[in-house]
Amino acid sequence: MFEWYKTGSSRERKTFWACFSGWALDTYDAQMFSFLLPALMAIWQISKGEAGVLGTAALLSASLGGWIAGILADRYGRVRILIFTICWFTFFGALAGFTTSYEQMLVVRTLQGLGFGGEWAVGAALMAEVIRPQHRGKALGFVQSGFAFGWALAAVVMTALLAWLPQEIAWRVAFWVGVIPAGFVLFIRRHVKDPEIYKQATAKVQEKASILSAFRPGVVRLTLLGAMLVTGLQAAAYTIMAWLPTLMVSERGLKPGPVIFTMLVMCAGAFAGFVITSWLADRYGRRPALLLFSVGAWIFTVIYMLVPMSTTLLLLMAFPVGAFATGIFAVLGPFLSELFPTHVRTTCMGFSYNLGKSLGALSIAGVGVLSERIGLANSIGTFCLVAYALSITAVLLLPETRGVRLEDVDAKVLGDSDEPFTGELSQSKI
Repeated sequence: MFEWYKTGSSRERKTFWACFSGWALDTYDAQMFSFLLPALMAIWQISKGEAGVLGTAALLSASLGGWIAGILADRYGRVRILIFTICWFTFFGALAGFTTSYEQMLVVRTLQGLGFGGEWAVGAALMAEVIRPQHRGKALGFVQSGFAFGWALAAVVMTALLAWLPQEIAWRVAFWVGVIPAGFVLFIRRHVKDPEIYKQATAKVQEKASILSAFRPGVVRLTLLGAMLVTGLQAAAYTIMAWLPTLMVSERGLKPGPVIFTMLVMCAGAFAGFVITSWLADRYGRRPALLLFSVGAWIFTVIYMLVPMSTTLLLLMAFPVGAFATGIFAVLGPFLSELFPTHVRTTCMGFSYNLGKSLGALSIAGVGVLSERIGLANSIGTFCLVAYALSITAVLLLPETRGVRLEDVDAKVLGDSDEPFTGELSQSKI
């Protein structure tokens, strides 16, 4: 499981820590806001609708920012754009702590979201291009586990701040705390260089990546299927993460303390899921891992939503829900990075991931509307069923990429191979 790290080069290890810590910080800033919303609603007297606009605005700007960052990373380099994105969202995160009104927060959160979107695709591509093919799934799975770390950190920090400080001050400090780990991330990234495969690919290709690169012949089908896959996975994840705390309070009768503790258990499950899924993806393939965890996620989610449980059982069952519903994302990084050629990799990944993220976010509103007819638990179960059916369909239409050499993908697209690029990829020996 950890052989890839033990036997890895210094460059692979430094790149891993740069990408892991960056993703954890990104997640911390993004998830922290969900814990802050109740305090902001009380202090500024804003409605649930206005609070929802704050969250939606950041998600939409993150999608736009992710696509733009992907294009820039293909044109100007992975590391340079990663550093820029982390500086961007850290600056506006700190600035959010100084806002004094709803309108100011809306503007700052929208601008901050532009930085959020670029972290995932660029970081995943960077790690994929550095690590050895046979360990790509495990390495990127551990990078993805930074999500669980950042999520848990946000819950712990917010709980501690609310316990020690008045909420009028606590929410501001929560934003400012995000600046501290940013310095560590930037220090790490000073020692990380762009991969050789990226330098070679951009030297061979005269045409620079652009907004239309994701729709070129040879990659457009993969780009759209990738977006379809991400849409399904994100729709289910957003549904669970956004509505589960409400379900536990309104329909299961839990108090805020046990709810936060349950979310921490779910974070632990997510971390375990990232590790297990990444191992399965390298051992048996990207598609089998995605199919298994899609089915498992829906089964455990339905059980969790619909079966009456004690508080203790709710706490225990949060672990497999987090493992399956969140752990499945460990496969996305290696899978999407192996579908696209190097010179447009982050452009295509950025478009697929962020379009899917935007469409998936619509499930949050959809669950709320449907819950008025069939109840919140049934609504969550229904949306998750449709979402995972969508992701499974996309997986079945996409090629298996386990162990593929990224140079082989480039060769087929750039014409250095006798075979046309169809998305069917050869594998290196595992």
